Amino acid sequence: MRQSLIVGNWKMTGTLAGSKQLAADIVAGLNQTDAEIAVCAPYVYLPEISQQIADSPLGLGSQNVADQKSGAYTGEIASSMLKEIGCDYAIVGHSERRSYYGDTNESVAERYCQALENDICPILCVGETLEQRESGDTFSVVKSQLDAVIERAGIASFVDAVIAYEPVWAIGTGKTASDDQAQEVHAYIRQLLAEKDAEIAGGMRILYGGSVKPANAKGLFAMADIDGGLVGGASLDAASFLAIYNAAA
Repeated sequence: MRQSLIVGNWKMTGTLAGSKQLAADIVAGLNQTDAEIAVCAPYVYLPEISQQIADSPLGLGSQNVADQKSGAYTGEIASSMLKEIGCDYAIVGHSERRSYYGDTNESVAERYCQALENDICPILCVGETLEQRESGDTFSVVKSQLDAVIERAGIASFVDAVIAYEPVWAIGTGKTASDDQAQEVHAYIRQLLAEKDAEIAGGMRILYGGSVKPANAKGLFAMADIDGGLVGGASLDAASFLAIYNAAA
């Protein structure tokens, strides 16, 4: 049975003091272990948050990772550096990285591989824009994003990874895919993986990431192929984030 996972993406928000308080409030509210939970803090806050949550069930992740091992790549952060400060997860291919900073399917695949090289679980984001959905291209877009990683890293690599389906049209817009819309794409993702390896597909955790809130979390997480959430705005409020976590559990 797949264990649910809830991941908070704090994006480029907050202060050090506020982030530490948020982490403390989340840890204080953890009272069950039926689901896993983690937060992806801004790079500069990761060392402090890592020390703060070291003895808690709260996992830590980064919001990106370099597509190179090391070297003259100004502004990038290597997976070995992230591992050294305690990161368990790294988001790769988030739609904002693809849209604003030029991440391609190929560079995302390299970032994915770099995370795995240092035993960091990549959270591979896939999803379509509103235009692509309205054009009927949702499945083809998701397939191309997944195929690039499978071709580069192999299907066996997914044993140590997580996938997050994030319909771009539902991120930060207040819109959410209906339970059935989300389930349809999650089932398609699992089917694509099953064509390569049924066992890996069955154990794959696929998160939903598109304006998850306490009000819609229970319905989404009741779907057969939705194994948790990649949570944006609601993860910046401890009570809301914990409510989503408890819905997954």
